[in-house]
Amino acid sequence: MSPSRDDVLKALATVVDPATGRDLVSSGAAVGVSAKGGAVSFVIQVDPARGSAMEPLRRAAVAAVEALPGVEKVTAVLTAHADAQSSPRPAPKGPPPDLSFGAPKPAPASKRIEGVDRIIAIASGKGGVGKSTVSANLAVALAAEGLRVGLLDADVYGPSQPRMLGVSGRPSSPDGKTIIPLRNHGVTLMSVGLLTAEDEAVVWRGPMLMGALQQMLGQVAWGRLDVLLVDLPPGTGDVQLTLAQKAEVTGAVVVSTPQDIALLDARKALDMFAKTGVPILGIIENMSTFICPHCQGETQLFGHGGAKAEAARLGAPFLGEIPLDLAIRVAGDGGAPIVASQPGSPQAQAFRAIARALMAGALAPAE
Repeated sequence: MSPSRDDVLKALATVVDPATGRDLVSSGAAVGVSAKGGAVSFVIQVDPARGSAMEPLRRAAVAAVEALPGVEKVTAVLTAHADAQSSPRPAPKGPPPDLSFGAPKPAPASKRIEGVDRIIAIASGKGGVGKSTVSANLAVALAAEGLRVGLLDADVYGPSQPRMLGVSGRPSSPDGKTIIPLRNHGVTLMSVGLLTAEDEAVVWRGPMLMGALQQMLGQVAWGRLDVLLVDLPPGTGDVQLTLAQKAEVTGAVVVSTPQDIALLDARKALDMFAKTGVPILGIIENMSTFICPHCQGETQLFGHGGAKAEAARLGAPFLGEIPLDLAIRVAGDGGAPIVASQPGSPQAQAFRAIARALMAGALAPAE
């Protein structure tokens, strides 16, 4: 029988950090814990000053989990990019926040979000092209470049950013109205996934979706941000239209694979932004090429260069290529995007290059 997430947490609770005298669970160091089948993954957040000395603790945690019956594989990642706010917080005093996300509330007079300099939509016309993975890594990459970054997970039906950023716990509210987001890897995060169980379906019609987005934009205490990335759901529906109408969007980044069928849907996303007056800041080609980890041979599984050619056709910036790579997927599943967990890797540097391209364009300081 495969272990449950609770079984893994109990095992991790037996592992004590000798420097603090606290176990990995009660201290909030173990995050992003997942147990599916016999595969277990988790992230251990550590003080950056102690990063290189924490490998024995990671090995001890792996050994404790491997001892559980039914465990076949354990993936454990150390990250030194966590913020203090990412640790579980005690329940706040006062009334609970209104997180029901009912019908849309009246739009504010101004479309600007207080404290947020720029809003960038990350979109795709089609699901399955890795848009959320790109969003998470791009957010961490921009933070690593020194920007104050927020990430709004607007994919209400399939919120994946809490898992990818290794964030858990319910957001608090000091007054029952303002929602306090969570942080990790230098990124401030808000997601419906923080308000529901990971396996709980969100069954909402359009008005509920629009209400949820407006609340997450206007009732979240984002603080002072240089940029807020909005990870949009696939398609060109209610959420995309609401964002364009209710917020002052700096521009959109469209993610596609090189495959013709993905580019067909990417063109629909590009057309939607043109119709709503949102500038296109660039196109990213994800899963651009595959390098075999065994023979190092390169295979273009979905073709190559399609997104770059589409950007040239439209006169839009081509921001860069991201390879199809196992390490990127494992890092995301483990709650520490590869930009955070393996910052020196070629894969992480590809995301950093895209972040710098955005900073040189849409995010460049005004003269």
